[in-house]
Amino acid sequence: MKVEIWSDVVCPFCYIGKTKFETALNQFSERSNIEIEWKSYQLMPDLTTQLDKNIDQILAETKGFSLEQAKQMNAQAAFMGKQVGLEYNFDKAIVTNTFRAHQFLHFAKAHGKQNEAEGLIFKSYFTDGRNVDDMATLIELGESIGLDTNALKIVLENETYANDVESDINEARQIGIRSVPFFVFNRKYAVSGAQDPQVFLEVLEKSFAEWHKDNPSVTLKVSDGVVCDPQGKSN
Repeated sequence: MKVEIWSDVVCPFCYIGKTKFETALNQFSERSNIEIEWKSYQLMPDLTTQLDKNIDQILAETKGFSLEQAKQMNAQAAFMGKQVGLEYNFDKAIVTNTFRAHQFLHFAKAHGKQNEAEGLIFKSYFTDGRNVDDMATLIELGESIGLDTNALKIVLENETYANDVESDINEARQIGIRSVPFFVFNRKYAVSGAQDPQVFLEVLEKSFAEWHKDNPSVTLKVSDGVVCDPQGKSN
């Protein structure tokens, strides 16, 4: 069964949502029968990558917040991230247009490394202060997870996956997605936001039971063991 996740790589709640969803997935007995597909979304598509401004300044300038409000929002996001084991260093974050990073993720998807690449991009941006719009940085990150760096360089230079990124974004509009993260289960159920793992687990169980009823011939593999919107607002 497929779970599709619309996300932007500079969305702090998307990183938290990924972590909470994976916590639920690790408790789900049929997790080996779940296919995860990350979908591109851009919170600020017109943003230009800027090395001379921090994220607090950009939020204040583009979303109408005061600088103090922006700092408080990011501090709250950092606190929430810490609760699930994530380290946010907003003071190091480089203001970035994410279109190229999404192309990198589509390349990783084509080579079976999308989920790993997604986590790596999140950490690179939020924790390590890397410029995820920089081609050399993306090639280095690709190499670290075993991607073909020569092929990746060609793909990024030619914008091979630009249409795929746009397609994801257009699909989000058609579905009515206005904020991320947004999780779609078997094209039947949806969860918006970085919800509690129990919420994800309940939706996984319900959607999977219905999916398996419609696909009875699928052999189940049972594993034993312990089982930011564009307006800058968060809910």
